[in-house]
Amino acid sequence: MAGDQNLPLVISKIAIVGAGISGIAAAKQLSHHNPVVFEATSSIGGVWKHCSYNSTKLQTPRCDFEFSDFPWSQRDNENFPSHLEILEYLESYATHFDVLKLVRFNSKVVELRFVGDRETVELGGELGEYGSLLTGKPVWEVAVQTNQSENIQWYAFEFLVVCIGKYGDIPKIPVFPQNKGPDIFQGQVLHTIDYCKLDKEASSQLLKGKKVAVIGYKKSAIDLAAECAEANQGPEGQPCTMVIRTLHWTVPHYWVWGLPFFLFYSTRFSQFLHERPNQGFLRALLCLLLSPMRQAVSKFIESYLLWKLPLRKYGLKPEHPFVEDYASCQMAILPENFFAEADKGKIVFKRASKWWFWNGGIEFEDNTRLEADVVALATGFDGKRKLKSILPEPFRSLLEYPSGIMPLYRGTIHPLIPKMAFVGYLESVSNLHSAEIRCKWLSRLVDNRFRLPSVEKMLEQTTKEMEVMKKTTRFYKRHCISTFSINHSDEICEEMGWTSWRKKNWLSEAFSPYNSQDYEEEKMKLL
Repeated sequence: MAGDQNLPLVISKIAIVGAGISGIAAAKQLSHHNPVVFEATSSIGGVWKHCSYNSTKLQTPRCDFEFSDFPWSQRDNENFPSHLEILEYLESYATHFDVLKLVRFNSKVVELRFVGDRETVELGGELGEYGSLLTGKPVWEVAVQTNQSENIQWYAFEFLVVCIGKYGDIPKIPVFPQNKGPDIFQGQVLHTIDYCKLDKEASSQLLKGKKVAVIGYKKSAIDLAAECAEANQGPEGQPCTMVIRTLHWTVPHYWVWGLPFFLFYSTRFSQFLHERPNQGFLRALLCLLLSPMRQAVSKFIESYLLWKLPLRKYGLKPEHPFVEDYASCQMAILPENFFAEADKGKIVFKRASKWWFWNGGIEFEDNTRLEADVVALATGFDGKRKLKSILPEPFRSLLEYPSGIMPLYRGTIHPLIPKMAFVGYLESVSNLHSAEIRCKWLSRLVDNRFRLPSVEKMLEQTTKEMEVMKKTTRFYKRHCISTFSINHSDEICEEMGWTSWRKKNWLSEAFSPYNSQDYEEEKMKLL
């Protein structure tokens, strides 16, 4: 790309990298600045477009996964929408608010270059105070490859919003001992990202009549195993084996012993039982005294799952409490026929902490072997590597932190990376809701309606959140705020000058669930 440095720069105020849900939300909230949205593919939707199976569905009800000013046409429909319905909803939203005109499709950002001055690097002035995010002069240069051309066009911007997310694009591949990797296996190895690209006929052909091993036990692995079982019906069908290292709690639906699930974790009262950042001494003491109730809620849900699902029968009962999976956003909704297929022998389970390849399949640390024709790696994605591939030093090194979590103030601003925001890196029960409210916050920040605290105070806040997550779950590195999401939104509202209590009366405030509709801006006139 060095030869392209002499090309004229196209200068603008704001660039948004990525047109998934987070990118479209950012584009809508920042549309009055006419941002440029670079999307590497030919369509919006992100992982919902490029990392979904034929059977992939949303894991939350529609009313918990919608923009505050654009409700679903059938929001009370209890069926979980398919990925195609979600794409249609997102396309309708982008069209309704005329966001698509901002998107430049087939435009892949391949490099970022920092061109700010020394003052910008030091974050502007005394005590590490942030100044305006729009300085009137370029701070970042962006290299864009269009339509997979060899030519690179450089652009310059005052502010960047990175929305490429943690999932998709770069698969996380296990490391194997020498001469025990995929190269010695005589069958086919693919990652779930490759499987997502297959149409229904091709995926069925890949799985039908084959001995398939699925590595993993999170949502993508569970859905893939269910699809494999569906493709192998009849006496000629082969079983699919799930190779599981870490068990997680799975749920069949959002009811527990006849009670709606939101009562346990998604109301202000229920979240009052959990530790949160910035709580005072009395609040911390009360939280400690109520810890038996918090544990009882987790046990209550576990008792239902053990009654409803054959977890003990198949050796799938996790050793850790349910709340740890909820607190790390790893609670998976099961396909309706999952255990029915297991009962028919179409899905079998193998627990193993270590495994590697042999020419006929997979070998385990206990010296047993599993014959396989296809090995599907549902081993996740390397989001940090994706970010590191475009960020320059010294900022690339700042993505690594002792906790394993990228420190983001309000889940959006890295205190040590100037004139840049990140949307889509913090997780909650509804990632759409968390992305939208933080984009509203970001838009007002860009418009100078409030100021950021000092770098020191922002780092202090991110540290507090990390400590809460560490105490709540062993899987804290996913940066999930589900157990204190309402408090997180409260603090965002207060910084924007909004009232944090969004309901009409104290009873609703305490015991009804919070969702995006509570943060519709029109409601500000009524509160």
